[in-house]
Amino acid sequence: MKLRFPLLLAALLGGLLSASAQPAPKKTTPRAGHFTFGPRTTIAADSELLPLARYAAEYLGCELRNGVAGDGAVVLTLDAADGKASEAPEGYILDIAPDHIRIGGPTYGGVFNGLQQLFRLLPPEVYAKKGVAAGTQVACAEIGDAPRFAYRGMMLDVARTWIDAAKVKRYIDLFSYHNINKLHLHLSDDEGWRIEIKSHPELTEIGGFRGGDSPVRPVYGKWSGKYGGYFTQEEMRGLIRYAAERNIEIIPEIDLPGHSRNIASVHPEIRCNYAPDTVSTNGYDYRSAWCVAREENYALLEDILGELCELFPSQYIHVGGDEVEMTQWTRCPDCRALMARLGTDDPRRLQDLFMERMSGILASHGKRPAVWNEAVRTGAFTKECRVHGWESVKACLDATAKGYRTVVMPGEYFYFDMRQTPREDGHDWAAIFDAKKVYGFGFAGFTPEQMSRVEGLQGAFFSEAYVSHEPEKPDYLDYMLFPRVCALARIAWSGNAEGWDAYYKELKEEHYDRMAAMDIRFRLFPPRLSYKEGAFTASADDGSAIYYLVDGSSEEHRCTGPVRTEKPHRYRFFTRYKTARSPYATDKSYWRTITPAVAITTSMGESGKFPYSNAANYRGLSRTRRACRQQDWILYTFEQPVKCREMYLQTGNRQLPKTIVTTGYAEVSYDGVRFEPAGELLMGSIVLHPERPVKAVRIVSTCDDNGTPYVTIQPPQVKPVL
Repeated sequence: MKLRFPLLLAALLGGLLSASAQPAPKKTTPRAGHFTFGPRTTIAADSELLPLARYAAEYLGCELRNGVAGDGAVVLTLDAADGKASEAPEGYILDIAPDHIRIGGPTYGGVFNGLQQLFRLLPPEVYAKKGVAAGTQVACAEIGDAPRFAYRGMMLDVARTWIDAAKVKRYIDLFSYHNINKLHLHLSDDEGWRIEIKSHPELTEIGGFRGGDSPVRPVYGKWSGKYGGYFTQEEMRGLIRYAAERNIEIIPEIDLPGHSRNIASVHPEIRCNYAPDTVSTNGYDYRSAWCVAREENYALLEDILGELCELFPSQYIHVGGDEVEMTQWTRCPDCRALMARLGTDDPRRLQDLFMERMSGILASHGKRPAVWNEAVRTGAFTKECRVHGWESVKACLDATAKGYRTVVMPGEYFYFDMRQTPREDGHDWAAIFDAKKVYGFGFAGFTPEQMSRVEGLQGAFFSEAYVSHEPEKPDYLDYMLFPRVCALARIAWSGNAEGWDAYYKELKEEHYDRMAAMDIRFRLFPPRLSYKEGAFTASADDGSAIYYLVDGSSEEHRCTGPVRTEKPHRYRFFTRYKTARSPYATDKSYWRTITPAVAITTSMGESGKFPYSNAANYRGLSRTRRACRQQDWILYTFEQPVKCREMYLQTGNRQLPKTIVTTGYAEVSYDGVRFEPAGELLMGSIVLHPERPVKAVRIVSTCDDNGTPYVTIQPPQVKPVL
């Protein structure tokens, strides 16, 4: 049934109506008067919107009214106020009158978006589900709005680092508050298989765990034992329902034909027909691609994709297509024979063939493929697919120019596992950026025809580095995502024409309090810092409190004025605001390093492509010839004893627990002959604070291998005595 009467909702709201909410509505027409929330405020809804009404009641603290609507109600209806409706499927009209609040839209999603706009006009505590205090007022107005893009997405990688259903639900909530309407779940990769396939339970029973007695090597994560997890189909159905009630579509991804080392550990027969070289990996088969020529593989994939198609309502199933190690196909006699039959020597044609087979399987179940941009590089793949352009803006331009519908998500703007400043955690291969750069993204170079093929924007969080930051706790993931997700949501919904300064003012003056009420441990911008005439001066423009640490102590000191010191390298400053914190800001001397002459040798052999001279000359990384084994060592011998206040020795890439000495310890020598213990490695690295000049340092492995074909060696980072 449709409700035909306006309703009054007696829920209390504080303050005047603001047009600058997150995201900002396009049209606001103020009216005289206000609506006042009270103990008799109720919620009424069309029958199709009852799940949304129950959702609203949970936040507003109002009772549901069944049947006829009346005064004092918040009305949710697929009929817009006064017959006016947004033409956009997710558009809405929020009508606030003295005797009612009516939220109308043509679809469930539109009404949901209108409800979120109402939440933004209420005190932030609404997000804590504490209800709206009696007497809260909201100014009367009519607000009409619709999104810029139909696709406003976030991707979570639950494959590399397991993120369970309860945590995924939390992020569904957080994304939905920001009008994100797509959740792309990366369910498989080299390091994990996270979705139950009932016809092949071994995929999760074995592939859902790594370490310990699992055949899946712990390339990322905790090293001491077997760990992991996966979604049962019943759990996933619950997540799908939960997300749908919050206007979010879950899009599953099984990454194919590359990034498949995990399933190959469970089903080794899917690999190409040649004997791999496992000397460098301590007997571990490191191949990660499906054999394109093996017909039995497609029967297995039919089983897998068939169940996914039945499980997920989404029109699209993401089947990967990125970073395929095609050299495996060129070494395979069966794949070479297939290429000969196709009249080609280009292995990319095999990828086209494989992906077309995936498309055919999906089509037989009424679904379409979504793929990463490499899958359409030749332009031969079906135009029925949806492309996710991740490599660069150019990759998005190329895909749209070839006629593909494209989700724009270049890593240099929208990969939220990237570091936000050079000294913070995260990756840096795409870029180093914060929310300001996200907000500044534009479509330069896109023609009107290409823009017509842009489906929307998407952020992404890949979870390699997450393992080193206690995935049981939300702090790191929250910190990496917010407020970058806020900026993404804003430009995906309404663009960025207002400029960064106006947006940042709104963000810190309005939305910081909302995020705190959402219990988001978000990132603040770092404080401004100056050191002059023996004193630090620190300031912040967002109302946050400033603190500092001295040396390696964890004791926090409140900064209320200039801090005098003759040793600026001892101090780190940061800010806090409710649930949020900033990165550290320091004097340049804190980061200053020196480059003493050093020779690097190991027991693991030397890579020809990445020789030890790279690290020894402080010009890049080096690699060993093979994985590490117990008692393998890396020796740093300095030409002259080095006097320093700190020395950092790192294996693996920065903040990336991969290609490291998984477990081990360090020894230090002051004469180059006798060594003494210096401490255990932490995620493949160690920080030393030597009390006298150091002649040599040695890292010793205590693990049987590190799950990868080599160990990465970085230049030593040596901080001088000041």
